Amino acid sequence: MTTENAHTLIPKLTKDNYDSWCIRLKAFLGSQECIEIVQYGYDEPESKEAEDTLQEVEKQVLKANRKKDNKAKTIIYQGLDEAIFEIIASAETSKEIWEALQQKYKRCQQN
Repeated sequence: MTTENAHTLIPKLTKDNYDSWCIRLKAFLGSQECIEIVQYGYDEPESKEAEDTLQEVEKQVLKANRKKDNKAKTIIYQGLDEAIFEIIASAETSKEIWEALQQKYKRCQQN
């Protein structure tokens, strides 16, 4: 499966379907080998200078993590409408997006 096909496979998040949406997204993110990045994040160097001091293997890991994070963000974005997108627009990583959605919609379902 490619993320090109994700548009038709990923349901839109609404205020009433967070739990089922979350289950489906976790499964899809897992199938795309992105779920760990979403759940646990990764360490981003604090500056370009810090990044430049990384060993070659560390640079390769960082590049792979960034790629997975961007893939995860693309998948998550496809399940959001414009109003919901506004909630997460300032988030920089897929983990931050996931946590913002979780905070917003877990609270809604408890009320």
